[in-house]
Amino acid sequence: MEFILSFPTIVTTTFSIFVFLFIYIINKKSAKNRKPPQAQGAWPLIGHLHLLGGSELPHKVLGDLADKYGPIFTINLGSHLALVVNNADLARECLTICDKAFASRPKALAFEIMAYNCAVFGFSPYGDYWRQARKLAMCQVLSQRNVEMLGHLRVSELRVSIKNIYHVWLENKKEMVKVEMSSWFDELLLNIMVKIVSGNRLSSNDGDEFQVVIKNFFELLGVFEVSDFIPFLKFLDVSGYKKRMKETWKQLDQVFEGWLKEHKMKRESSAQHQGLIDVLITIFQRASETEFPGFDHDTTIKATCLQILTAGVDTTSGTLTWALSLLLNNPRALETARAEIDKHVGRERLVEESDMKNLVYLAAIIKETLRLHPVVPLSVPHESIEDCVVGGYNIPKGTRLLVNLSKIHRDPITWSNPHEFQPERFLTSHQDIDVKGKHFDLIPFGSGRRMCPGATFALHLLRITLASLIQQFELKPPSMEPIDMSGRFGIIISKKMPLEVLLAPRLSPRMYGAGE
Repeated sequence: MEFILSFPTIVTTTFSIFVFLFIYIINKKSAKNRKPPQAQGAWPLIGHLHLLGGSELPHKVLGDLADKYGPIFTINLGSHLALVVNNADLARECLTICDKAFASRPKALAFEIMAYNCAVFGFSPYGDYWRQARKLAMCQVLSQRNVEMLGHLRVSELRVSIKNIYHVWLENKKEMVKVEMSSWFDELLLNIMVKIVSGNRLSSNDGDEFQVVIKNFFELLGVFEVSDFIPFLKFLDVSGYKKRMKETWKQLDQVFEGWLKEHKMKRESSAQHQGLIDVLITIFQRASETEFPGFDHDTTIKATCLQILTAGVDTTSGTLTWALSLLLNNPRALETARAEIDKHVGRERLVEESDMKNLVYLAAIIKETLRLHPVVPLSVPHESIEDCVVGGYNIPKGTRLLVNLSKIHRDPITWSNPHEFQPERFLTSHQDIDVKGKHFDLIPFGSGRRMCPGATFALHLLRITLASLIQQFELKPPSMEPIDMSGRFGIIISKKMPLEVLLAPRLSPRMYGAGE
């Protein structure tokens, strides 16, 4: 009787186990194959590239797609799958939990031709060479200690450039003189970075020519080169970009090769070292051939100098242009910043980098500028080196990652009135948020292994330059019309229109190095 009563129980239990195992296997298989939503509208062969090649800037196009498909989705960039993330939580997951998985860079024709076949570590694939080259740059230039030690160089170049504006004002004998500030910022940053790298200033003619080459370099980094997305077309140069890249690389390499030869010759007759390039020559004299695998020492030196120089020019110059444009469109914020400087510094001495700790409103202006106008609003692409899971979705090895910083920085869940310029938010509701990659609601320099190593250097330059201009000059737009805030396409989104500003000195002549 006991056997008869227990038999149905055994059957039921056995059946339940089989059902449970079946459901478990199906769910596990389903979870493994779970894919993010994919944007519709892909065309044969080119995928979604046609959506990104129009007049609208790519980060805005992808932001609009996020409104339709959600904060995580995929697109096809030709033959390559790309994952697009558009909120802080997903960015945190990609750049912390999956940081190693997304630590590499995809190959690109521009990186191969103009970046010494990816020897420029910002574009290098993840591996031993990238680790060593990045460590070298951090130790020799970009560490907190070295950034502070280079303060005198930044300030001296800045004061020379400001003195030039003052002399333009004297020569014109007008109440206010018009200055094209975009070019002024470019020239200032180029002089600073060339001095750091080579130890010398460029002549006016050389500086103008080199500035054009740097502009071409950044423009070509941001173009849609068809062979990057449809590899079997690599033998063609339909757009003409390959030819322009080779010409630009040749011009860049001539400069760095010339510096390298010049400094090697000088070292034979003098022990005096000037600039980063001398430091690198010394380091590589002691380095083994295997310490920087894949490249000879001279190539690594030139690539490191190219990385430091180019990364410090267009990005910082672009941010300064956006910041000054925002202040001219918001004169109350400009007056608040000036009142803060007058209070803590006054008008009897020039503002110094040591004053920055007291200029909290100025720091808020910089943060708000980086929030509204990160110069790289769509992160430099990452590439996964292994399978990983993001947002509960399975992401295969070889997927490209695009972090839409612009969408994250304007998320209304985090930022009230997200499209408005409100520096005050960083003195109240968001005062604890910084830009060093720890707070994913604001990551203009990225985060994780591939975060921009020059963030500290850039912030020092941004603050002292903007503070000096505000302290030393009256600043007004050239007309009653608001400054045009539209952007120009590229890997770096700069202002579409040059920034012209009316200036007049507000300190005594002796403060500009002139007589009374």
